[in-house]
Amino acid sequence: MTETRLGRQTPTIMVVLPYFASLGAEAVEIYNRSKRKAQPWQELMLEDIMAVDENGLWKHIKFGWSIPRRNGKSEILIMRAIWGVTHGRRVLYTAHRTTTSSNAWSKCCDRLSEAGYQEGVDYKTTKKYGLETIEWLDGSGAVINFRTRSSKGGLGEGYDDLIIDEAQEYTSDQESALKYVVTDSKNPQTLMCGTPPTTVSSGTVFLNYRKNTLNGKNENAGWAEWSVPKLTDAHDPELWYETNPSLGYILSERTIKDELGDDQVDDNIQRLGLWLTYSQKSAISRREWDEYKIEKPELKTPAKLYYGVKYAKSTANVSLSVAVKTADGRVFVEAVDCRSARDGNSWIIDYLRNAHAVQVAVDGAGNQEILVKEMKDAGVKCKAVLPKVSDIIEANTLFEKKLFEGSICHSGQPSLTQAASNSEHRAIGNAGGFGYVSLLEGAEITLLESVSLAHWLCSAAKEVKKQKVFY
Repeated sequence: MTETRLGRQTPTIMVVLPYFASLGAEAVEIYNRSKRKAQPWQELMLEDIMAVDENGLWKHIKFGWSIPRRNGKSEILIMRAIWGVTHGRRVLYTAHRTTTSSNAWSKCCDRLSEAGYQEGVDYKTTKKYGLETIEWLDGSGAVINFRTRSSKGGLGEGYDDLIIDEAQEYTSDQESALKYVVTDSKNPQTLMCGTPPTTVSSGTVFLNYRKNTLNGKNENAGWAEWSVPKLTDAHDPELWYETNPSLGYILSERTIKDELGDDQVDDNIQRLGLWLTYSQKSAISRREWDEYKIEKPELKTPAKLYYGVKYAKSTANVSLSVAVKTADGRVFVEAVDCRSARDGNSWIIDYLRNAHAVQVAVDGAGNQEILVKEMKDAGVKCKAVLPKVSDIIEANTLFEKKLFEGSICHSGQPSLTQAASNSEHRAIGNAGGFGYVSLLEGAEITLLESVSLAHWLCSAAKEVKKQKVFY
C-alpha cells in the first residue's frame, strides 16, 4: 500500500523567540476532544504561539502567520479562542467579512459542544448575526465576541486577546481603533492570520507587520509562513507540498490542479503563498509625491539630459520625460509631453536634437525600432537604449527607492502628480518585479513610466572626472 505523501509541516520562513514552556498542548487537548484532530503543523504552530516565559506571560505579544488558502490556518484561531474562553480570558475575534466572523462563532460553538461543554451549563451564546457572543458561565467574565472590523469597532471595550482573521484586509484605520482594546490586559496577545495580499486587498498592516518582524524591528513578535520566494511555476506539484502543510490531510493534488487558472501571479499568491516584493496599493501617495516638490532646481553644469519614452499598451498614447542631475546630487525629473502615437515621432525627435541630450530609453514593443530608425535618419546624436524586461524592473525599483530616499525631485506638474499619486503596481517578469498601472480612469500612466526610464539612465550615468595635471 502506497503511503500518503504529506505537505511540509514546518514553515518555510519563521521568527520565533526562544522559550522553554508553552500552553499550546492545552489548546490542542481541548480541540482534540471534539470530533476533529489537530494536524501536526497546527500543533507545532500553537506551541510557538502560546509559548510563555518564567512568569507565565506570552513570549509573543503579537504573532502572525500566512498560509495558502484552504489549509485550515483559521482553525488555529478557533483553537486559541476556545482555550481563551475556557481559561478566563476575554477574546475579541474580528474578520473582514461578517460571514467569516459568524462562521467562526458557529465553529467555536460546535467544537465546544463536541468537546463535552454544555450550552446553558458551561456557557451561553448570543446568536445575533454579526454580533455573536460566547460567554462563559463560571463568573470569570470570560467571553468571545465575534465582530466585523470597522474603523470604530472595539472602542471602549477591554479584552485579553485580539484576533485578526483575514488579516490581509486589515487596514491602518481599523488598527487604530482596535489596537488599544488589549492595553489594560495584564497578559495581552494579538494574533493575525491571513494570506499574502492580492491586487484587490485593502489592508497594509499585515504586510508591514511581516516586513518589520522579519527585519527584527518588532519586539516580542513572532511570524510564520509557508511560501515560495519568487514568482514560479504554480503547476509544479513539488511546490504544492512545500507550501501547503495540509496537503495529504484535507487537501489533495486533484483539488489543487482543478483550481489553478491562467493568472500566474494570483495562483502563486493563493496556492504557493507568494509575497510580492512590493505593496499592492497606491504605490506613491499624494503626500509622498508632494514631499519632493521643489520650486526651481539648481542644475549641475554642464547639464546633461536623459530622456524616457514610453508607448502605451492599452491606449494609443506615447509619453516623453526628461531627467537631469542637480547641483546637490539629486535627480530632477519632469514630464515633457504625452501625445497620441498617431501624431508620429517628429515632436519627440525635436527634443532629442537638444545638444545636451545624452541618452534616451525607449519602451514599447513595435514602436522602439521605428523611433530608433527615425532618429538615425534625422541624424540625432542622442544614443537610444532599448530596455529589456529586467531593465524595466530595475528602473522601477530604483525609481521608488531613490524617491523615498529623497534623491529625486520634481516641479509638481499636475499631470505627472496625478499619474504618480494614482498608481499601483502590476507584476512583470518572473521574479516579483513590477510595472505601473493607473488607479484613476483617464490618467495616463505612461507619464510615470517614462519618468522612471529617464531617471534610470540619469542615475546610472557616470561622471567624467577632469584630468588633473601636476607640475
